[in-house]
Amino acid sequence: MSKPGPKWLQSALATVVQELGLGLKIQQSKVLDDWPVIVGEQIANVTVVERFDAGKLFVHVTKSTWRNELIFLKGDLIAKINKHMNEEIVKDIIFR
Repeated sequence: MSKPGPKWLQSALATVVQELGLGLKIQQSKVLDDWPVIVGEQIANVTVVERFDAGKLFVHVTKSTWRNELIFLKGDLIAKINKHMNEEIVKDIIFR
């Protein structure tokens, strides 16, 4: 009898993640972790991603001038995030 291999474990984990409804939470967590890579160092230096709520990403902006600029870039940032994740994770970004 052969031992279960990595593919079996990967399949089992994927099933558990799906059954527990954790897939979206894992993806959202990845967005938070990858924020500097997605938006670049300049934007990452003036922002702190806070949380997700119903498809909305809440981002604290440390400088008001940057907040205004990011509001204009919102559509582009949403597109970059979703492209990075290969699915629509973010529907809106709330800059505070």
